[in-house]
Amino acid sequence: MPASRSALSREQIAERLTALLGAAQVDTDEAALREASVDRFKKYTAVHGIFDGPFPAAIAYPRSTDDVSTVLRFADENRVAVVPRTGRTATEGGLETVIADSIVLDGSRMDAVLSVNETDLMVTVQCGVPLQRLEDELRERGLTTGHSPQSKPLAQYGGLTATRSIGQFSTLYGGIEDMVVGLEAVLADGTITRIKNVPRRAAGPDLRHLVIGNEGALFFITEVTVKVFRFQPENYRFFGFLTDDFAAGVDALRELIAEGYRPSVCRLYSPEDARQHFADVSDGKNVVVLVAEGPRRLADATADAIEELFTEPLFQRVPDERIRTWFDQLNWGQDKIDAEKRQMLETNHLGYTTEVSIDWSRVDALYTAVMDRIRTTFDRAADLTMLGAHSSHSYQTGTNLYFVYDYDIRCEPRDEIELYHKPLNAIIVEEALRLGGSMVHHHGIGKYRTDWTAEEHGSAYELLVRLKAALDPNGIMNPGTILPLAAAPEGADA
Repeated sequence: MPASRSALSREQIAERLTALLGAAQVDTDEAALREASVDRFKKYTAVHGIFDGPFPAAIAYPRSTDDVSTVLRFADENRVAVVPRTGRTATEGGLETVIADSIVLDGSRMDAVLSVNETDLMVTVQCGVPLQRLEDELRERGLTTGHSPQSKPLAQYGGLTATRSIGQFSTLYGGIEDMVVGLEAVLADGTITRIKNVPRRAAGPDLRHLVIGNEGALFFITEVTVKVFRFQPENYRFFGFLTDDFAAGVDALRELIAEGYRPSVCRLYSPEDARQHFADVSDGKNVVVLVAEGPRRLADATADAIEELFTEPLFQRVPDERIRTWFDQLNWGQDKIDAEKRQMLETNHLGYTTEVSIDWSRVDALYTAVMDRIRTTFDRAADLTMLGAHSSHSYQTGTNLYFVYDYDIRCEPRDEIELYHKPLNAIIVEEALRLGGSMVHHHGIGKYRTDWTAEEHGSAYELLVRLKAALDPNGIMNPGTILPLAAAPEGADA
């Protein structure tokens, strides 16, 4: 890995940060720095206490946009790499420090809900506001964010926006990019920029989308305004169906969406993946899960369409209450993460995922290609204890496929990523790109899908390169994320 490119020593960086922010806002504890050097991509090595670095010089905790601006201006002037973070649930290496003596800039203490506008149905929050806390507060007012990623109990709004997060109710409410109305962000040189809140405008390119999904490689997001919706749980309608044929399930979901219906939850599990969630009812079959919600008449119309489309003999109904039980256990918090850590230590067993997207006409081809290639070409296929997939976010033109794989680890902990995770991830990404899909649906590129960024974007890749060079000419913002280090601006070379 590259060494630090700053002329400042590790100690000088920490001292200067302390002078700028105060000692209470700077952490140089060695254990904290080790943990800050990785994200959940390296969860197996981390749980075994393996941290190979490079390590950051300090974790800085700004309490205001001005604090963020001050830190970034200092870092830019002194060529110190910065890794922005809030929430810490990233899974693709986006929070990993690949430059020694970086600054981890953590916005979690900027956690104020600034305004709730019940007339215009908008809420404005600082970047460190936890999604679960905001959702709980809004539900007391009869409102909802409509956003429910699996990481909901831990996720914070800066990270959600920076990674183009999506939630389990996306087919109705959309992804975070559909929810963000306006925002505030800070550029690498400390410049503060604000995109105002309006319903829509045609004043040139939509600048929100320079910031949404930037993964900390261009901006530090300090404040976000998002839409909110009326919360009407009394109108929930739950549906589950079994089918022998994965392709038939795909076709039925496509038809439902093409007809204009938007269930909040719209899922299809392969038999292997279904067994993890519905072992008591799946009977080795594919499982379709649908939830209708919204105003009563709209929910009823969606429910009627579902019942008309998913009929015997192709589909067999699962009891509604079984789907409601599943629905109530969608998300995971720190307790489940802790349980996963214990299991990894006790069993040397790991589960992971890779999510991609594809047009409707090629969903079954992608599913078949990935499953066949992993089973026949992956060197350690015998160690797989589960290989499956599900579709969980659908659109007029296509859907995502979320491949899930579990395996027994028969190697030294340090080698797990190279021998298992990376090869499996690569097969899925390569097959998605070969068939014209996207290499990533919602987890972000991070630092572990950058090998395919140029192929993903084709001739548009040059736009990304030029954007990085223009907005971060010294290459301090999250080096190695979205763009590989070799593609960073010249000033960023180690």
